[in-house]
Order: sequence, then C-alpha cells, then structure tokens
Amino acid sequence: MSVSVIIKWGGQEYSISTLSEEDTVLDLKQSIKSLTGVLPERQKLLGLKVKGKPAEDEVKLGSLKLKPNTKIMMMGSREESLVGPSSIHSGQTFTRSNVLYLACQRPRPHNTQSLCVFCFAKEDVLAPPPENDEVVNDFDIEEEVIEVENREENLAKIARRVKDYKVEEMNPPREGKRLLVLDVDYTLFDHKSCAETGQELMRPFLHEFLTSAFEDYDIVIWSATSMKWIDAKMKELGVTDNPNYKITFMLDSAAMITVHTPKRGVVEVKPLGVIWGKYSEFYSKRNTIMFDDIGRNFLMNPQNGLKIRPFMKAHLNREKDKELFKLSQYLKEIAKLEDFSFLNHKHWERYLSKKQSQ
Repeated sequence: MSVSVIIKWGGQEYSISTLSEEDTVLDLKQSIKSLTGVLPERQKLLGLKVKGKPAEDEVKLGSLKLKPNTKIMMMGSREESLVGPSSIHSGQTFTRSNVLYLACQRPRPHNTQSLCVFCFAKEDVLAPPPENDEVVNDFDIEEEVIEVENREENLAKIARRVKDYKVEEMNPPREGKRLLVLDVDYTLFDHKSCAETGQELMRPFLHEFLTSAFEDYDIVIWSATSMKWIDAKMKELGVTDNPNYKITFMLDSAAMITVHTPKRGVVEVKPLGVIWGKYSEFYSKRNTIMFDDIGRNFLMNPQNGLKIRPFMKAHLNREKDKELFKLSQYLKEIAKLEDFSFLNHKHWERYLSKKQSQ
C-alpha cells in the first residue's frame, strides 16, 4: 500500500506519494532531500514518533500508521556544500534559485567554529510583507469590535465551546494568579524560516520571559493550528517540560470560533470567553492578558489583547529583537493591579516608560 505525506518546511509544503509501507523513515528522508536539498542527517521530522520517541531511520513507514496526506513538519537547513563553503565567509549573503542564504559561524566544542548556512525565500527578505488577511489594522479592529463582541450568535458559539471543548490540563490553575494567553507562530517562534532546530527559530528571551511571567501568571498557549503541531513545537522549544515554569494548558484551533465582520467577512478569532467560561473561579476580564501578532484574534475581547510585533526572519533579527524582554517588565508592572480592564495595551510601552520613570 502506498504512503502519502506532506512535508512542511521553510514556509512551503512538499507532497510525497511515491513510497510504500515497506519503505523506511530513511527512504522518506531521501525523498525529502530530492525535493528540498536538505540531507537526511540534517533533517528532523516533528511528530513522527514510535512509542512516544522520534522514529529511527530503519523504522518502516507502515508501522507508523500514517493517515493519507499526513502533514509532517521538518527542521533542517541545506548543506553548505551546495553553495561552496570554501568560497564564503560568516556574515555573507548570496542567492541561488531565488533563495537568499545567510552564512554564519556556529560554536562547537573546544572553541572551534563551523560554518552553517540558513536559507530564506528571496522575496520574503527583500520585499515588504504583502497586504493580506493576517495583517490587521488596529483602527479597523476598533471599528468592527462593537459589531461582533456582543452579538448573540457569537456568544452562543462561545457557550458551545465552553460546553464541548475538552481542555487537557498540564498543570492545575493557581489561586490568585493572573492569566497570560500566548500565541505561538510569530509570537514565540519564527515558523517559516529554515533551521536545523527549533531553538534557532525561538524568539529571544523566551525562557526568561516565561520564567518571570510564571511568578505572577498562569500561562496558556493558544495557537490557530492543530494540537499535534502545538505539542511538537512546544517540545522542540523546550517549553513543555521546562523546570523553571509550568504551562497550565494549551488550546488549538478547535477552541476558536468564526465571526462575521463588515469589512473582512467571516474570520476566525480566539475568544477568551471560552477560558473564562470553563475557569470562571480563576480567570476573568479583570485579570487576563493575551499576546498575539494578529489583531483580529482579539475581536471578541479587545480590552484584553496586546498585539505583539511579529518575530520573523529569525537569523537576521535574533540579535535585535527585545520584545519579550520589554514585555516581561510590562507584565510585572500590571501584575500589581487588581483590575486590567482600564488598561489600553496598545500603549503598553508608554505605560511601562511612565512607571519606570517614577
């Protein structure tokens, strides 16, 4: 029987349908190499597991019980030999087949260095991001929120999620803590750039940020993807089992609802009312804040949303991105408050600057 999978890598999807159940994980990696140029030993396939552990190369695909067109996320970068490592140096950029490459030094044991190369779609780096449904103007949000926040059909959808959506608690809610709800893609993690590990795409100060936040907030992860991807990303980033903080639970796209807006038509949003309905004894509008890089996700709870600057092109921006470092200070300041409802998170930097100058 044939096996068909879709590999997600570098913001692209690659379909593979030429393998059989008798083929192995290594055969799959060889097929991936022919499509992406990433060598098998450079590939890390997220979510491909046997008994909770990453599948070894010799494992037959038939034993993995993959559904047709299963999506598998790959970490890995193209080998520097593809572009001639002897002719390039750290910091140099060059293009091949409309791909921009960035060369950099990677520390190795015993104070040695090796050259690694990261790749980006050329147009993604050299051109501004296109106007699309994910880039939402805050002014438009303010105009539309009155239209959707209290509409009966939307409140009914939230009530159904409260009733039917199953939350898998990872750690129990803590009495007296505020609630911090975090998006994943472009908020904590650059999910489109190429890299060998998730650590290379992690937003700077992530673990320090979560460690500090955990002192005052229960932490919830909410991503507009499936739980399979959320779980894989959080494990890859070292978030799930970090000894310095705990995640209370994670929500996926099934906890979201669709709402109709006058300007954009039907869009998906993340209604905090789902959490408030399930955990009314712990969380409410008064003690909840949510970070997301997409403003429309706040349409049902605009007062509680903070639109974070997206973290993109990690290998170019890692050294200068200080967003989580600054937001950590903001969270610490507002944790002193009994009620968040009077705050305007759009001006969080102004609020923080004022408090720090007192």
